[in-house]
Amino acid sequence: MNNSYTDLVKQTFNFPQEGFNVEDGYLQFNDLDVKALIDKYGTPLKLSYLPKIGMQIKKAKKMFGDAIKKHRYEGKYNYCYCTKSSHFSFVVEEALKHDINLETSYAYDIEIIKKLYAKKKISKDIHIICNGYKQKPYISRIAGLLNSGFKNVIPVLDNKEELQQYKKSVKVPFKLGIRLAAEEEPSFPFYTSRLGFRPRDVLEFYVDKIEGNEDRFQLKMLHIFLNKGIKDDIYYWSELNKVINLYCQLKKICPELDSINIGGGFPIKHSLGFEYNYQFMINEIVRNIKQSCKKANVPMPNIFTEFGSYTVGESMAHIYSVIGQKMQNDREIWYMIDSSFITTLPDTWGIGEKFLMLPINKWDQEYQRVVLGGITCDSHDYYDSEEHINEVFLPKITNGEPLYVGFFHTGAYQDQISGYGGIKHCLIPSPKHVLVEYDKNGKLVDRLFAKEQSAQSMLKILGY
Repeated sequence: MNNSYTDLVKQTFNFPQEGFNVEDGYLQFNDLDVKALIDKYGTPLKLSYLPKIGMQIKKAKKMFGDAIKKHRYEGKYNYCYCTKSSHFSFVVEEALKHDINLETSYAYDIEIIKKLYAKKKISKDIHIICNGYKQKPYISRIAGLLNSGFKNVIPVLDNKEELQQYKKSVKVPFKLGIRLAAEEEPSFPFYTSRLGFRPRDVLEFYVDKIEGNEDRFQLKMLHIFLNKGIKDDIYYWSELNKVINLYCQLKKICPELDSINIGGGFPIKHSLGFEYNYQFMINEIVRNIKQSCKKANVPMPNIFTEFGSYTVGESMAHIYSVIGQKMQNDREIWYMIDSSFITTLPDTWGIGEKFLMLPINKWDQEYQRVVLGGITCDSHDYYDSEEHINEVFLPKITNGEPLYVGFFHTGAYQDQISGYGGIKHCLIPSPKHVLVEYDKNGKLVDRLFAKEQSAQSMLKILGY
């Protein structure tokens, strides 16, 4: 019986596959020699492969373009990057190379917009979709952008009171969006999203507060976002059709309305067994919108998306060394890593997220069932199952080089949730961060973006 780790993977999945292959016994990530980077920088290591961002954007644009052509759809498609998934300059600036727009969530996002404009990374024609429950500092910054000539900034109203604040502070004509409060899936502890308007209130609000003020502000966009993401099930299609039907009703009395924003929610690969038909879902979204508009005899809207995880998630990996093996009973073998899951991959701890996990080396060794443990003193600092199975299998540890383990497609939200550069549980430092990108001559190069967090930086934050 074949029982090497290579045999396990090839018997379980189609392998190699896009982004992953093995050469000379070592895993390659997007054809990168991960072992060479480990030798150069050590572990623990965060690795960002920036070209993947552009690859994802191009894929989505092509698929929407194909669907629009197939269905003879009359609206345009607009790709927005959701900055909250990763605010790093190298991520946002890489995404902006591919003719996209941006979506913001908080006041400080607007400071990023100003920096990007000062660096000539964006023009004042870019669409900036401003979401979230907005406090005064956020609203004043949005007003500042509008007053300074950013003509495609669209504040998406979260509640009825928000419009009054723009009326006071914005001195030029501007565009508006309205977010619809989606019903949550049945597993949620509450029925309706806390964000957005009740759909039944939108028509009355438009007639009472917006209609007749077209010289000052115009309703241009309806927005919806579903926590569950874009999935082929009754729940998704039901919620999408609500916003489409409301668009059709409003369009008849609001000729300025011309866009539907379906938010984000495209899944990314968290297992070698991942299957998702992106093109089918896009075709069905476009077909549904067209069908409803034809039936209602109204023009088809422009379609906006706000992809965050889809844009940046698959560009990053976290690499660890197994620094020890412990057998605590007759069934469980622990592999201890040189970092912490709680501090570097908080979604594994907070919401039970699974990432694509593979060893970097020892693919020719026998494998065994293990539990991965972090080095904090918290009982929840562990990783014991993958997305496709309720277990973790890794090569047995033998003499020679350490076992290196990679968690892949970790680029969205992990640094934002764990608090980049701040205080971590048990004072475990943030790992060093390496970027891989093309230089001006088109050559792939790596560089150190951030060193491992130092004790001195933490002590300064703590007041010592």
